[in-house]
Amino acid sequence: MADGYYIDVIRHLPTAGNLQKRYIGWTDEAIQTPFIGDKQFEMGTKLYGSDLQRAQQTASHYFPHENYHEDLRWRECNFGDYEGKTYADLEEDRHYRNWIDNPYSVAPPNGERLQQVENRVLSVFSELPSGAVIITHGGPIRVLLSKFSATPTELWSWDVPHGGMHRLKWSNEQAFKEGKPCTSILAVPITASDNL
Repeated sequence: MADGYYIDVIRHLPTAGNLQKRYIGWTDEAIQTPFIGDKQFEMGTKLYGSDLQRAQQTASHYFPHENYHEDLRWRECNFGDYEGKTYADLEEDRHYRNWIDNPYSVAPPNGERLQQVENRVLSVFSELPSGAVIITHGGPIRVLLSKFSATPTELWSWDVPHGGMHRLKWSNEQAFKEGKPCTSILAVPITASDNL
């Protein structure tokens, strides 16, 4: 058990759309079974995450005996009209370029701005107990890593692989509740031999 107050965040395992590099924010795709390893975690985990099936299936795989508390606030960004499309489909679109450059203030058509994603993710994050594990998506994880990093870090600079985990740690509960920066953020590999 880690000292202090900590939260683990895991990005769901990949889907067909992920492998094709498509925007699949609120598109409800299943994970691709060839990419599932044999890792399972210990019992007693407080497990939370997105209501989309790729997060639920990842939770069922890694934590088969735990209750999963789903919440739509853990969903990926709603990419609106960009859902199902790739960079190659959109690269000539001026609005798309503007959104890529200004995701906090510009939304995809019929989608949501990154500021909206941040607001909903932070509203549910503040409710978590120490030791909680969240199964969610790349966008919400990058929001948390950027928001709580002790040094300013660009959102897109974080490496958040499918099936990867990050541990966000604070010195105590008060620092967490006050939204202070983490004392550490660690990328934790998930393999069959890992012991957390």
